Amino acid sequence: MTPEGLARAARIVADSGLLVVSSGAGMSRESGIPTFRDAMEGLWANFDPQELATEEGFRANPRRVWSWYAWRRDRVMQARPNPGHFAVAELAGIVPELVVVTQNVDGLHAAAGSRDVVEVHGSIRRVRCLDRGHVFSGELPVYAECEEQDPPPCPVCGSPLRPDVVWFGEMLPVDAVERAWSLAGRCDTMLLIGTSGTVWPAAELPLVARRAGARIIEVNPHRSELTHTADVFLQGPAGEVLPALLAEVRRLLAASTSTS
Repeated sequence: MTPEGLARAARIVADSGLLVVSSGAGMSRESGIPTFRDAMEGLWANFDPQELATEEGFRANPRRVWSWYAWRRDRVMQARPNPGHFAVAELAGIVPELVVVTQNVDGLHAAAGSRDVVEVHGSIRRVRCLDRGHVFSGELPVYAECEEQDPPPCPVCGSPLRPDVVWFGEMLPVDAVERAWSLAGRCDTMLLIGTSGTVWPAAELPLVARRAGARIIEVNPHRSELTHTADVFLQGPAGEVLPALLAEVRRLLAASTSTS
């Protein structure tokens, strides 16, 4: 991150009517949440991810899959938003309109105070039944890493409960996808945070925004598959870059107000 790049990004954000924040796994990693592949550790290191993240795998061994997600959910519930999450939430109070579109399933944007969050891959904090999709709102048990238990039955239909996340081979939530693509097509600016640009179809969002004339700002420790789309690349962790960007946007807006 250079001072020149930060200043240019701040000007773009300050001039935005609709700012879409598109966040990926890198942002959650800064809060101590491992990526999907990194979560294949400890007891779970010997399993194929597709055994634990497909409907077929769940039907074949619901006990194993449910227990793995229960262990992951417990880790997510213990995690806390990092300064980048809080900076995004504060930006929403500065720009006319801000919407977060996230690939992450941890709910940390909402925990930090962001009120308009589109979860294109679902949420590990929620569960629903396998066969009818009934959302379960009751309290779930907490499991130790080495403990396996069967998934509870849905209180409505008796179908086993499953995590409300998108598994391999499943369609993304229709409402979330339609809204995400609509926002990308009409935003003034898209702020890409912590995404590798390799997970499709979410990686298409900045391309949609770019074709519609939006400005793209990328925040990442390393260049990604989407860096070529960016007008400004701010290199560094979100927890450091985003608070600095927020401060610079505030400075610009304060200076503009004082001279008007």
